[in-house]
Amino acid sequence: MPAAKRADGRRPDQLRPVEIRRGVNQFAAGSVLIKMGNTHVLCTASIQDGVPRWREGSGRGWVTAEYDMLPASTPTRRSRGRSGHIDGRTQEIQRLIGRALRSVIDFAAMGPKTIWLDCDVLQADGGTRTAAITGAFVALAEAQALGLKQGLWTQPFIRQAVAAISVGIVDGRILLDLPYEEDCRAEVDFNVVMTAAGEFIEVQGTAEAAPFSRKDLDRILDMAARGIEKLFALQAMAAQKRLVRTK
Repeated sequence: MPAAKRADGRRPDQLRPVEIRRGVNQFAAGSVLIKMGNTHVLCTASIQDGVPRWREGSGRGWVTAEYDMLPASTPTRRSRGRSGHIDGRTQEIQRLIGRALRSVIDFAAMGPKTIWLDCDVLQADGGTRTAAITGAFVALAEAQALGLKQGLWTQPFIRQAVAAISVGIVDGRILLDLPYEEDCRAEVDFNVVMTAAGEFIEVQGTAEAAPFSRKDLDRILDMAARGIEKLFALQAMAAQKRLVRTK
């Protein structure tokens, strides 16, 4: 018997409709608008000479990220951060984005430059952090391509692609790519970040209502891996060129 469909008509292991549109900001070195269902995130990459003070003299580059949600990104208006204040959730997510992208960078090949990845949620319906990682990678690849064209680098510094997805257990079923309506009811909630080589960068998993078994964990990671594999194909289609360096 086929698995029962979800409220939006998807199968348990099906992604929401995904759109990755490049070149949405004329000033950024790389820019992407990623839509995963009703979650829309603008990701931009900016190249800056120099590195943080603690990195100076190393000859190595740096990649860092900032993340925020616009005031009208949710049904109830969110207040803007004041006086540089960053709430705990925002800080956690932007650190996650930065870690995810730095894991696939050859900083020696990058040289003493910094790339800023800014991820701004235009509309939120669950999975904003995973959409931000998936979109930010394409923006980073665009910045790399521009830098190579301009002679900022002599070789690509991205070693492999990165993407992320959410998986959860809702009403006893393991579901891929949760919208808010499912996310807020999830008994178990996971965010999974992987490389195109099938390696894990980060696995964030929490029992929100009930503990989960080792068997559940294996099934969750398998479903995440299959979903992320599809995201890698969509990233490559959006870029329409090789995103990473070859050995």
